[in-house]
Amino acid sequence: MGIDVGSTTVKVVITDAGTKDVLYARYVRHNARQQETAASLLAEAEKQYPNQQFRAAVCGSGGRTIAEKLNVHYIQEVVANSAAVRALYPQVQTAIELGGQDAKVVFFHYDEQKKQLQTSDMRMNGSCAGGTGAFIDEVAVLLNVETEQFEALASRGQNVYDISGRGGGFAKTDIHPMLLSGAKKEDIALSTFHAIAKQTIGGLAQGLELAPPIIFEGGPLTFNPTLIVTFAKRLRLKEENIVRPEHPETIVAYGTAIAIDQLFPEEEGNTDMVTLRELMGRLAVPEKSSRNTEKTAKPFVSSPEE
Repeated sequence: MGIDVGSTTVKVVITDAGTKDVLYARYVRHNARQQETAASLLAEAEKQYPNQQFRAAVCGSGGRTIAEKLNVHYIQEVVANSAAVRALYPQVQTAIELGGQDAKVVFFHYDEQKKQLQTSDMRMNGSCAGGTGAFIDEVAVLLNVETEQFEALASRGQNVYDISGRGGGFAKTDIHPMLLSGAKKEDIALSTFHAIAKQTIGGLAQGLELAPPIIFEGGPLTFNPTLIVTFAKRLRLKEENIVRPEHPETIVAYGTAIAIDQLFPEEEGNTDMVTLRELMGRLAVPEKSSRNTEKTAKPFVSSPEE
């Protein structure tokens, strides 16, 4: 089992230990409740796999704390991503992964000595929503549409305006005048995808060549296929150089699952197999205890006058 605890979603993938085939997969927004959502997904999986034993690992920006609570392995997400790409798409040269609040570009090369794909470099954005799923969420609020409707809007867009992809604040400065001047929401949605592609290509590649074939991963690229088309246009990619994974939203969780045996081989007589019920017990969320006022910090202000 691979559990990917990201900034906005939790992903769970169960694989067959022998064939590496995916047996079960779930992708859920956690709404800032990472631990509760992970516990809920474990409970769902346990109904299908009662008493089954697993090796488990966790990855993702919120994964280290969850891994410690579960007492299972933590795998860095770029390592997990590389394991998945190596297993499924060994021809890939570059991976573009967009998450809820981060964006990554991973560069690969084929190692002739090891006869396998290796990671040669990686670029990741800082603490900024630019070029991520959160950027789409912010523009959707400006356009007064649901995030789930954004792809349909963008797919109907005809004109591309220059919108900053560096973050929501910059984008709002660009978009407000467009709305006031009567620009179509469809065109602004399409322009948002171009802003994301521009930010990723220019801001993250930092002069390194985005060599094809290129794989596109992560939730924003799963649910917004027009965004992949936008990247392809800007990178002048031919169709044969675009790799669309079957389930790009859970591919890193898949890589986490298959990397366990590679990174942490089991020793004879020493196993880390657990049942999902055991994991659920370790992740149980305790009931909130009543607040002890004696240990509460003094408030910044204690009265309206103050």
